[in-house]
Amino acid sequence: MGILHYGTDSKPIHIADRALAHLKVVVVAKLRRQESFTVSWQHPEEDGTGRSTIWLHPSIPVRFEFDEPNAPELNREWIEELAQSANALGGIQLISEHVGADAEA
Repeated sequence: MGILHYGTDSKPIHIADRALAHLKVVVVAKLRRQESFTVSWQHPEEDGTGRSTIWLHPSIPVRFEFDEPNAPELNREWIEELAQSANALGGIQLISEHVGADAEA
């Protein structure tokens, strides 16, 4: 389970390593272009029901921490879906991966 650290005093956000690796690609691309946006996700079952949203801004520190030492093979289709949602009014919706031709088997 990976961790997204956002800001200096925020509570760590736990996200599966594979999902975090894909999210990282989209977040870094947006922040590199000095774009602000939101990221939303549903809470894991062990945290109870609910969802959260954070506002990402280029001036606020962000750090991606992974449990796995090696980066996973990335699914281009999943990255494109996340990138499309990043450009929508609602921001990035951290959705589940749809396994397709580009995904790991």
